[in-house]
Amino acid sequence: MLKNDLLLKALKGEKVDRPPVWMMRQAGRYLPDYQKLRAKYSFFERCQNPELATEITLQPVEQIGVDAAIIFSDILVIPQAMGMEVQLIPGKGPLLPKPIKTAADTEILHIHDITDRLHYVFEALSLTKKTLDGQVPLIGFAGAPWTLFCYMIQGKGSKSFDEARAFLYKNPVLSHQIFDKITKATISYLKEQIKAGADCVQLFDSWSGMLSPAMFQQFSLHYNQKIITALSEYCPTILFAKGAWYGLEEMSRMPVNALGIDWKINPQLARKLTGNTITLQGNLDPAILLSSIPNIKNEAQKMIKSFGKERYIANLGHGILPNVPVDHARAFVDEVKSY
Repeated sequence: MLKNDLLLKALKGEKVDRPPVWMMRQAGRYLPDYQKLRAKYSFFERCQNPELATEITLQPVEQIGVDAAIIFSDILVIPQAMGMEVQLIPGKGPLLPKPIKTAADTEILHIHDITDRLHYVFEALSLTKKTLDGQVPLIGFAGAPWTLFCYMIQGKGSKSFDEARAFLYKNPVLSHQIFDKITKATISYLKEQIKAGADCVQLFDSWSGMLSPAMFQQFSLHYNQKIITALSEYCPTILFAKGAWYGLEEMSRMPVNALGIDWKINPQLARKLTGNTITLQGNLDPAILLSSIPNIKNEAQKMIKSFGKERYIANLGHGILPNVPVDHARAFVDEVKSY
């Protein structure tokens, strides 16, 4: 029995006394206790050790007071489990040394034992769920197919993912074949997360805003809809398609419970595009948390008033920045909770 079920109520469109609040990337770099673990263990050691992943997942619940925990993991565990080498380079980000360039490169991609290879995520979810003891809901997550495709083709982070976008135009048939594999793997992965204890799941399409509206339809919306539809009968779902405000109307027609939005669209337009029929999540500019605490509180209040407290989840418009002071993050959460 959940002691704090505000997030689930908001996802179901039920009445709440105040909006729930959590932050993307809340378990991580800005927390001093996380930095201590980072100094002792590599990134994948932290991800693949259920006890460490649980400890990291719980840190923002205990120290910041958020209304939900999100399991500590990474979106790139899927390409890794499919057979690609994935490295996390400190200070530089992800590196896939052998990105996909040809059809022959896709031969290593396999999905038949994806859940076996990702057992450590499910073990971390189960342990976290047990340790939380009903304190707050637990969120599972995965990267959306287009966002994973970006890294699998580009081989690293990018400001434009031009190689990944060019690949779509040059190899449309092969691209769809890759997307099909990622989609099937992601559905299996998220279903197993739900079995392991996730109360809801979020699909992160961090780079969907890189696509034109037409390509968004083919390579983001289409596959995200397949995943959301496959999961809809099992638990509430959230889709965060960063930058793809032009797709909000179509995304709101999916069997999805909430849509995350970034800070580049105002709440009124987001409500209009979605017909005020769906819960929205977001959309404070993460950089605001680097300003003064009085300003953070003022901006949080303005944001809630713009969205309204019903069908709304307070969050950032992207992940929390690593240089945000802990008391600033806590001020944001506390202000929402005092609304």
